[in-house]
Amino acid sequence: MSFKIGIIPVTAFQQNCALAWDDETRIGAVIDPGGDVPYITEQITKLGLSITEIFLTHGHIDHAGGAMELAEKLDVRIIGPGIEDKFLLDGLAEQGARYGIKARDCTPDRWLRAGDVIKLGGADFEVRHCPGHTPGHMVFLNKALEFGILGDVLFKGSVGRTDFGDYGDHAQLIASIKRELLVLPDSFGFLCGHGPGSTIGAERETNPYLNE
Repeated sequence: MSFKIGIIPVTAFQQNCALAWDDETRIGAVIDPGGDVPYITEQITKLGLSITEIFLTHGHIDHAGGAMELAEKLDVRIIGPGIEDKFLLDGLAEQGARYGIKARDCTPDRWLRAGDVIKLGGADFEVRHCPGHTPGHMVFLNKALEFGILGDVLFKGSVGRTDFGDYGDHAQLIASIKRELLVLPDSFGFLCGHGPGSTIGAERETNPYLNE
């Protein structure tokens, strides 16, 4: 198994849609296809990948807006996020209308729960529940690779937004980060939902939100 990860920034939100694949078998998965589905499928074709599943970290439009269209094009299942984000996935078309983005409501084939293990690029990733940004936000961690996909929980120098009316919770988000992420080694690297990745050690040392 030779794990590879590729980033495809999509939509005006410049969200980090990711491709994870085994470089030997070329079998892989898509994580958080927020939109620009033709561009995503073009990159899949260029890389010669066989996509078997789509995974969602959470239910916001910039991460899930293209999931149903892509699943139909590739004839694959949608897995995740946590069922607590069902209300967001049920309202993707409405979310899109507010931003001038065409999107379809999304019905996953399977919801994720904390402790589940999923296959990304031939590698086993443990699912951890990190609410705060959204109630059903999940992150995907592989301790052997020292690598994680964190969605909009933790960023380089920042954390996920929580100013979402009646469901964002900053204190809960910080608690999630401390409970699930800051217990990881300093060398543990991660991809986040927007912008450059980082390491747990760098964020532990310099992220102002983690030293409040």
